[in-house]
Amino acid sequence: MTSQPVAVVVGGSRGLGLIIATELARRGRRVVIAARSEPDLDDAVAQLGGSAVAESRVCDVRDRESVRLLVEDVEASVGPIETVITVAGIIQVGPLESMTFEHFEDAVNTMMWGPINVALTVLPHLRERRRGHIGTVTSIGGMVSPPHLLPYATAKFGAVGFSDGLAAALQGTGVTATTIVPGLMRTGSHERASFVGEAEKEYAWFGPAASIPGLAVDAERAARKMVDAVLSGKPTLLLTPLTHLGVRVHGLMPTTTTRVMGLANRLLPKAPQSGGSETLEGHEAQRRLDSPIVNKLTAWGRTAAERFNERRGASSVTL
Repeated sequence: MTSQPVAVVVGGSRGLGLIIATELARRGRRVVIAARSEPDLDDAVAQLGGSAVAESRVCDVRDRESVRLLVEDVEASVGPIETVITVAGIIQVGPLESMTFEHFEDAVNTMMWGPINVALTVLPHLRERRRGHIGTVTSIGGMVSPPHLLPYATAKFGAVGFSDGLAAALQGTGVTATTIVPGLMRTGSHERASFVGEAEKEYAWFGPAASIPGLAVDAERAARKMVDAVLSGKPTLLLTPLTHLGVRVHGLMPTTTTRVMGLANRLLPKAPQSGGSETLEGHEAQRRLDSPIVNKLTAWGRTAAERFNERRGASSVTL
């Protein structure tokens, strides 16, 4: 059992989760990373040199029993959990006509039920000790629904509502909940995102948007702010100027915002006329697209993917 405060990062094997785990370790926390993929976890532990991570655990955030076993195991074998941050997410990009019920189910189970499963499972332990922190990484997509990301936005809207209500419900208990609302960040997550419809064309706009400085922010700097907010018990953290702008404009002019999103939707690639739709991961969509311009525009994102364990060849995101 460690004497260090214990932090659990669910979705901590790559991308933003891995960056947050590293930042927590720098703050003196003994970090346990959890994710679905054991190879990704092994790669993350190797990347961290083993010193920053107490343990890695395979855990499916969609499965309440899997989350229960994770929490009980960490409490028993590592130490009392002080902080838990849920980062696990998936990105599905494409027109509504190419989305299925399964896309929505997977998004909601991962990014809405996931944070609920984690928070409500760890909460009795924190409340008994009358201290602790729960952080949920949501998205600007959970406050303003962007085009061609409807399953993602649906799940993130639910996560925002849950985390915000949880923070209010826990006031005065000694336990805090923080709703983290980032915009696009350069984590390399576009390499593992799923693209449907005209997959290569969808990648051609989303990959650069998730990579170009000014649109996508530096994830390590963002992670420092996230950890600051969670450990200080701040109820809400809005990250990036575009996030602040989007939330304020939508709050003041919701009808106008929806119409602007509708216009953007009409400018993006259409669903295939045949009705068929192939699902491609970002790295495969990029390979098939083989566009020198897109390759250049996503160079920053590929560098981030290499650094943060997002490259498929190295062994799953976040808006």
